[in-house]
Amino acid sequence: MLMRFYKGSIFFTVVCLILGAWYGWSQSGSMAATASLLWIILVLAILEVSLSFDNAVVNAAVLKDMDDIWQKRFLTWGMVIAVFGMRIVFPLAIVAIAAGLGPVDALKLSLNNPAQYERIVSSAHVGIAGFGGAFLAMVGLSFFFDGEKDIHWLKWIEKKLALVSNIKAAEIALLLLVLYLISRLLPQDEALTFMVAGTLGLVSFIAVEAISTILEMRDQTKAVNGVIVRSGLGGFLYLNVLDASFSFDGVIGAFALSNNMVVIALGLSIGAMFVRSMTIHLVKQGTLAEYRYLEHGAFWAIIVLGAIMLLSARFHIPESVTGLIGAVLIGLSLWWSIRHKRRHPDSGNASVIRAG
Repeated sequence: MLMRFYKGSIFFTVVCLILGAWYGWSQSGSMAATASLLWIILVLAILEVSLSFDNAVVNAAVLKDMDDIWQKRFLTWGMVIAVFGMRIVFPLAIVAIAAGLGPVDALKLSLNNPAQYERIVSSAHVGIAGFGGAFLAMVGLSFFFDGEKDIHWLKWIEKKLALVSNIKAAEIALLLLVLYLISRLLPQDEALTFMVAGTLGLVSFIAVEAISTILEMRDQTKAVNGVIVRSGLGGFLYLNVLDASFSFDGVIGAFALSNNMVVIALGLSIGAMFVRSMTIHLVKQGTLAEYRYLEHGAFWAIIVLGAIMLLSARFHIPESVTGLIGAVLIGLSLWWSIRHKRRHPDSGNASVIRAG
């Protein structure tokens, strides 16, 4: 029954809407203004879900290979990081650093002067786009630049990418070239910020991959000695950095609808909760194994989102376009999976999944 996966998110939504109604009424004393505020919260929640469905698919791909303890830790501690850290603390930290304010002053600014708060957060967009876009691009590219992957959706390109993966660090070279070309379109000061942020995004991806590899080697050594252990710490770190990169786009895009920190936090938090529910649903139902190309669609959507984030440093791209492209890619991969299942009902559903 679907409700068992989403009842927590529905309850959380009701609580957030009650808080939003209380906040709207206390600020305006008007039913119309309060209703308008609640509508914005709901639209922000829908925006977050539409932008992050591919995130849920990738989360599920990693989580399914983690033990129950680390799954629960990600779905609880990770939820706190996603909601409180990325939707509230992260924008405040940007304002505090950019404006040279303390945490309390940054919070006061967000509540008392939301327009100035929005301007400061938006001014940091070039760096955010560079870091988040680079990390997401590496997540997507590393999935397809894999010579051991034997299931391909878009065969005409995925087989070629798997072949090119024999060239060491090919995806890193490709990303650095893209970062350089985009930086050439920016003013000199912004170009430096973009390149530094993009490089840090790349380094962050490599660091998380390195930690995951070290932990896997440790677990394999213990397994040889007869100790069964699956820490999942590497996957936990990978998923939280991935979540953060997805959040950048939603947080910045939210200012197109509201510059009120409370409204943005409530709306995006509702969306984040539903993304977690979708992740649990995909893991528990074994959806990725049943629909063999769904994961491919999600990783293509991640590459597109990473590219859009990088290009957004120079060009304005509406969030609706981002969400629509991701939905189309995932929808096509789902349809392709259903078609394959009908044509090959007895074929195996195993897929090679890169788990961070």
